Amino acid sequence: MNAVLEELTWRGFVAHSTDLDALGAAFDAGQVSFYVGFDPTAPSIHMGNLVQIMLARIMQDGGHRPYLLVGGSTGLIGDPKQSSERNLNPKDIVGEWVERIRTQVSHFVDFDGPAAAKVVNNYDWTSELSTLDFLRDIGKHFSVNRMLDREVIKARLESGISFTEFAYVLLQSLDYRELFRRHGVSLQTGGSDQWGNITAGVELIRRAEGGKVHALATPLLTKADGTKFGKTESGTVWLDPNMTSPYAFHQFFLNAEDTKVVEYLKIFTRRSAEEIADLERQTTESPHLRAAQRVLADDITDLVHSPAERRAAAAAAAAIFGRDDLGALPEATVRAVVAELGVPPLRVGDELPSVVDVLVAARVVASKSAARRAIEEGGAYLNNAKVTDTDARLVPSDLLHGKYVVVRRGRKTVGALAVEN
Repeated sequence: MNAVLEELTWRGFVAHSTDLDALGAAFDAGQVSFYVGFDPTAPSIHMGNLVQIMLARIMQDGGHRPYLLVGGSTGLIGDPKQSSERNLNPKDIVGEWVERIRTQVSHFVDFDGPAAAKVVNNYDWTSELSTLDFLRDIGKHFSVNRMLDREVIKARLESGISFTEFAYVLLQSLDYRELFRRHGVSLQTGGSDQWGNITAGVELIRRAEGGKVHALATPLLTKADGTKFGKTESGTVWLDPNMTSPYAFHQFFLNAEDTKVVEYLKIFTRRSAEEIADLERQTTESPHLRAAQRVLADDITDLVHSPAERRAAAAAAAAIFGRDDLGALPEATVRAVVAELGVPPLRVGDELPSVVDVLVAARVVASKSAARRAIEEGGAYLNNAKVTDTDARLVPSDLLHGKYVVVRRGRKTVGALAVEN
């Protein structure tokens, strides 16, 4: 097997493909130009999108040229959802998101050298395309019967689907044809939920251009609870640090379940098969050490954010759990910790609250009596200092950066909140 395809296969990137032997032969014959698309239906890409970026990085390292498409036009429409019609975002908002995502995806690939990447926007070739030309040149190649047979369309027929979303597949197929014409792109990649759209583009190029091109889809990566890494699922892990802080990002992967961590290591790191096998062995033999999770969290945070942000996230975790000085943490890091724990601010009047009230408000205990009991038993901490007085109240010096407190019950039950007037 071709070396690039061999690596993609053992790492778990291949769910569906056209003829893998033909694709391997194309890789062996020389440089292949390929593309993957990102629709700006949110202001940031997320961990599901990062799967495609990691795929692109492997293929670029193998000498092939990536085209990263940001969907300025398809983002105005949105791929059909299984459940309901999408809300159409205003054009100016989508335009803003295009630029944000263009900047994000550009961080991960190399724009120099013989396999230099290129970022493209499909609005460039759709904005001036007339309806008549679109229907004559693109629409005539699509069978309505086949479009109706797509799973997502069948799921929506009873509740209803607009022509706008119904026709999305034509726009994505147009993208493949235009990149084939303009740049010689002969491979499209995407998640397996995009397989119907991707193969429709392959068929359009065959019908309209007489060309033979390739397609490859990755499995949908899921979290331990079975939900996918996507914008519509709860607990989305965004790559924008203002939407998912580096601390929360690092913590998410530190907490990866043993059943998923090896899969994540293969996809999101460039660790070798031997290294991953050793980490898998350590997970089996000493799961409490979480060796695989630590490597995963560190590597992926270095990639998405930076080594400096990873070190800050690790320092924050050490401080939160009592091993370092909380007062040394930057305000942005403390704020991210509070946001990650999701505890509403504690509203107070002229007098600062009691430690008992803070323990309850921070959700580390269920009641005031439980808070007093934790203090009496020596298991309650305020900013890592043991609390010994059940009547203790906060004083201004207890407020980190004049606003935040961190409380802990025992070694592992941590809470943090903002104290506001």
